[in-house]
Amino acid sequence: MPSRVEHPLHDLRLERRALRAERELVAWWRRVVRARIDLLVAQAAAPGPLGEQVAFALPLEVCLQVPRPDDLRDALSPGSAAADVGALPRLRALDARLARYETGVQDALADATSRLVAHVAADPTASLRRRTPAVEGS
Repeated sequence: MPSRVEHPLHDLRLERRALRAERELVAWWRRVVRARIDLLVAQAAAPGPLGEQVAFALPLEVCLQVPRPDDLRDALSPGSAAADVGALPRLRALDARLARYETGVQDALADATSRLVAHVAADPTASLRRRTPAVEGS
């Protein structure tokens, strides 16, 4: 009588598929829980407005994407589940606006980094020299 194979290929594939699905479900729940934690922290200590500290370094079209503080605060306001579902279009639009702003900030950061690298490459000893204060008496 032929011996029975302990784990035929088919069973291993099914097991792997089930484990991948479970991994994705656990990962989704972790994202949900972390998002909920972030939301609670943001509600307790509302972050400051975006863009104020870096407006000088961003192109105008990027600065125009910065959401108003009220828009950000509204995204934190708790509501009923039905109200939250109704807010999905508004939240998706805010997320798209934030994504455009984030891309602009990332591009500006990459540009600033490239300019810094080029400056240091052109004069490697520049970073070794003492900095002079920008304002007398500083």
